[in-house]
This record gives sequence, C-alpha cells and structure tokens, in this order.
Amino acid sequence: MNRATSAKMILLYLVLIFGAITMLVPFYWMIATSFKTGAKVLELPPKWIPDPISVESYLTAWTKVNFARYTLNSTIVVVADLFGTLLSCAMVGFGLSMFQFKLKTPIYLAMISTLILPSQVTLIPTYFIWKNLNAFDTYFPLIVPSFLGGAFGIFLMHQFFKSLPRELFEAALIDGYRPWGVLWRIYIPLSKPALSALAVFTFIGAWSNTIGPLLYLQSKHLYTLPLGLLFLRSNLNSFETPIIMAGAVITTLPVIVVFLIAQRHFIQGVATAGLKG
Repeated sequence: MNRATSAKMILLYLVLIFGAITMLVPFYWMIATSFKTGAKVLELPPKWIPDPISVESYLTAWTKVNFARYTLNSTIVVVADLFGTLLSCAMVGFGLSMFQFKLKTPIYLAMISTLILPSQVTLIPTYFIWKNLNAFDTYFPLIVPSFLGGAFGIFLMHQFFKSLPRELFEAALIDGYRPWGVLWRIYIPLSKPALSALAVFTFIGAWSNTIGPLLYLQSKHLYTLPLGLLFLRSNLNSFETPIIMAGAVITTLPVIVVFLIAQRHFIQGVATAGLKG
C-alpha cells in the first residue's frame, strides 16, 4: 500500500469516526439525562456523567406514566405487522417470480411505481376509508394493511426468489409438491436472509410509527410507545426532562437491539436481493 492510498484510508476512517461520534453523542446525552434527577438537568455547565445516578425516571415512566401498557400495545401491533408483512410479501413475491401470466409485467411495474408516492398522498383517502369502516380507536388501521402486501417487501422477496435457481421450483413440482408446498418447504427456509432484512425494516417502521396511531387512536389505554412519548412530552415541564428521556430510551432501545441481533442477515438479505432482476 503506497502513501497516497494510506492517506486516503486514514482520511476515510477519520471521517467515519467523526460521523459515528456525531451520531452517538446525542444518544449518549439522552441516556445520561435519563439517569439524572430533575434539579441536575438545569445545572450549568451541564454534566456529561450523572451524579448521582438515579433510576427514578424509569420507574416513573414505566409505572405512573403507563409505559408498560404502551410497550405491550406496541408489541401487539408490531408482531401482527411482522406476521402480515412477511406472509403477504413472501406469497406475492413468490407468485411474481415463479409464474407466468397475462399482465404480469404491467402489474409488477404498477406495484413498484407506488414506491415513488409519498405516504402523505394516500394519507387523507386512507383516513376516510377507515372512518367509513368505523375502525377508529382500534388497531385495524395499523395492522390490516400489512396483510395486503407492501411494494418494497414484495420487491425484496421477488428479487431474492429470482436469484435462486429455477430448477429448485421445477424439481419440486416433478417430485409432486404443489406450489404452496414449494414455497413453505423449500423457498421460505432458503430465504431467511431476505426475510430477516424485511423483518428489520418492518419492525423499525411499525415500532416507530407515530402518524398512524396519532390519526386513529383516541383512547389513552390504546396508545403505542411513540404516541405515549409524544403525549408525555406535551404534558411535562423542563424539571421532568429525565422522565421524557427515560421514555425515549424505552422507545428506541428495542430498535437498536433488534438491528444488532439481525444485522448479519439484514446486510446479507439486502445484498442478495439485488443480484438478479
């Protein structure tokens, strides 16, 4: 490695380190503040290390502010969304990649084209659909769409299935499997990387979803974590900032844990899905 290449690598690592620090500092400050007491938050100059360390904010957020209930609600919605998204996207992606039928290409292109539409475009029509169905103050508007498939998930699974040898499908049919059996017995076990990537995307989107619960949920006992955090922020003063930060940590920590656990499959799934068009 010559000097020019070494200098570029050093510069690249410095930029990456600077970027990592820039992103980690706010997260550290959130955690540090959550362990402070109300009076310590307003101290000047601010202290980076809490002294004393207090878990009172977490106990307050979990019990008195009802974050335990919000966590349960978010878990119910996320589990349902994960099941619906993985099932529907795998089925549709498998059908589009394995079968030939009329209008297949226009249907696929029309589906993919929806990716360029901002979510705000469909927000108002969708709102009135659920209103006419009397589905307000229920989890149906947050869960049912996941069972109808999503353009990104279908595209991801379609690309992954296309990257597998078609001989697998043909050999399974010769052995007497029906298409449904081929999907569940052969293709689903082989598609764990793509399913893991889709699961991570779905988990992050469902767990962090704020606009959906804000539109459709009115009862406080149905709030999910992001909506509970929003409600908490609007009802506390600066002295109670540690409670808000504790709620923020409770809300964001599961996303980080899930990504760290599934990152190997996540990266492999995203990379593999683009191998074949």
